[in-house]
Amino acid sequence: MKYYIATIIFLCFFSEIGNAQNDTIPKNTRGNDFLLVSEKLEPILLSASYQKTSGVLIPTERISARTISSFTPVDLVDAINQTSGVYIQSGAINTNRITIRGVGSRTLFGTNKIRAYFNGIPITNGGGETNIDIYDTNSLSAIEIVKGPKATQYGSNLGGTLLLSTKETLKEGTAISTTFSAGSYGLFKNTTSANYKDENLSIYASYGHLKLDGYRDNNQYNRNSILTYTEFKVSPKFTLGALIQHYDNRAEISSSLSQTAFNEDPTQAAFTWGQAKGFEANNETLIGITASTEITKKFSNTTSVFYKYLDHYEPRPFNILDEITNGYGARSIFAKKYTALDRTSTLSFGVEWYQDEYQWQTLDNLYEANNGNGSLEGQLISDNQEKRSQFNVFGTTTLSVSENWKVEAGLNINKTQYKYVDVFNTTDQNASADRNFDPIFAPNLSVSFTATDHINIFGNVSRGFNYPSIEETLTPDGVINPDIGPERGWNYEVGSDLRFFENTLRLKSSLYLLSIDDLVVAERIGDDQFIGRNAGKTHHRGIELQMQYVQHLNSRLFMNAYVNADFNSHKFIDFVDEDDDFSGNDLTGIPKEKITMGFSLQHAIGFDATLSFRHIGSQPITDANTLYSDAHQLVFTKIGYKRELFSGMTLHISAGINNLLDTSYASSILINASAFGGNEPRYFYPGQPRNFYSSVRLRYNL
Repeated sequence: MKYYIATIIFLCFFSEIGNAQNDTIPKNTRGNDFLLVSEKLEPILLSASYQKTSGVLIPTERISARTISSFTPVDLVDAINQTSGVYIQSGAINTNRITIRGVGSRTLFGTNKIRAYFNGIPITNGGGETNIDIYDTNSLSAIEIVKGPKATQYGSNLGGTLLLSTKETLKEGTAISTTFSAGSYGLFKNTTSANYKDENLSIYASYGHLKLDGYRDNNQYNRNSILTYTEFKVSPKFTLGALIQHYDNRAEISSSLSQTAFNEDPTQAAFTWGQAKGFEANNETLIGITASTEITKKFSNTTSVFYKYLDHYEPRPFNILDEITNGYGARSIFAKKYTALDRTSTLSFGVEWYQDEYQWQTLDNLYEANNGNGSLEGQLISDNQEKRSQFNVFGTTTLSVSENWKVEAGLNINKTQYKYVDVFNTTDQNASADRNFDPIFAPNLSVSFTATDHINIFGNVSRGFNYPSIEETLTPDGVINPDIGPERGWNYEVGSDLRFFENTLRLKSSLYLLSIDDLVVAERIGDDQFIGRNAGKTHHRGIELQMQYVQHLNSRLFMNAYVNADFNSHKFIDFVDEDDDFSGNDLTGIPKEKITMGFSLQHAIGFDATLSFRHIGSQPITDANTLYSDAHQLVFTKIGYKRELFSGMTLHISAGINNLLDTSYASSILINASAFGGNEPRYFYPGQPRNFYSSVRLRYNL
């Protein structure tokens, strides 16, 4: 009852502020792409703008379609890894762990601790997991990254938020495009898209196919995807949008290797995974309907309803996992322009409800008795159901206090609950349980001081949280763990955004401290058995530095150079694991530093070339800090040429090399891996050696 009363008071308070004032549209900093020409400050739009941009007062990071296209056409990993403070460890196309400022490093086989949206539709499931391998690099216009719990309207996760958006047709007309890519290890990719736009209707549709044999044994990947996004202007004040995405993929799993196997032959699959011919197959559909309404000239609403279906099948050596997830929900945002202190200000508030029903079974895997043919289903081992629901109420107001000062204040209130049923052990009363977590209040306060058009100083204090995943909420016996709760933390950040020499040189810096209590850790006690618990406290401290220099060398040649670096000291402050005290140790699974830099040239004749460098520092592999990975450096290069063949028809050809120096390295680390049956722990996922790719794109504007 207290929760609902607080919600009503919260909404009424913000609504009264909005209704009491009048205004014009303010300016705000959009997410910045430090790999390309920096964008100028743009006005905040109304509620519809929150579908694709965060609207956060202080600078965020924006990765544009052009930056994405500067790297491999296979996935988003290399493009995102150029961003300071963000690190993706990639064991395979379908095995990625995203960490933002160290948050998420303890997740073993995927990404949780962050929240992600696609055209304003949540794509993070009820267990907090996010997959990015399903998104075609050719179909995205941008990725905005909010580091830390600053995006109040997007859930206040400790790690932060990813906002993905589809490509749009900016000019009226029709365009058809097809891109073919081929490369090392059997790479073949095709994306064919069509765009149409007139005064009232905008349509983007694409089909994508990706096939890769893989560098390692048992490493093939095959994906087909369909994406459509439509906007129809029903009237001058009402617009309907529809998003439909479907993909199916089959990804073989090589798994991690021991140090000996990694050194001897990194192309091999882990022995049992190779024998079982382990893989995962996914069939997923996402449908979203969005309505944007201009209630008055200064007050608007955008409401989305959505449905997500996932059928996942994964034979592993220790069992076969068969799961189905049905997710659905709604998200509604109101936005209002008003005047406070005789200056322009904005208000946004709304609600988001998401629920999914997760059903999973495990079966014996009889691969050892299958005459070398791989996995074979045996008897049912477990049968489970879980209903997971989240309800968020949020509001943010941005006040122009003076000509130079702006303040953003927000609050997110979250209510989460799990309902678990063990269908297999129906006679065991302890095998089914509910978790009804207490509401979490997550405030946010940002301040921005613009001394001149070229000097901006900013700061933030915000609270965030992460709920435990499904594995962490259950004991090895499949019983709800009543003692485990969410992680909670406070984010403190100050920084500057400086521009010199007529905006050709841009320097940005951020200094942060993220203090997390009740750290959730998963201790592995078997092949597929974990114990989750709240084990202590961590401090995530770091500094991020970004520099970009853009210059027209002459009337026909343009240059862009950048350096992004982050240095951190992420520590366990209080972490005792049974008889082991890890307090004071470095946080596991995060490199101490990451430095990226790049250089690109573009010529008016249509030629472009890029050269990129990435240094990843050493990282602790075990909580005891007795084992560290080796630091490594990678170099990427790509060249392209674009020309108009005839009126309306454009040809773009390109070729690139990944890992130009042929470095041997681990692209992902499995922290705290356990040894079973007298074997070495399997910590390492081998990265690909030098490999090549080329692409041909044809685009025709009707």
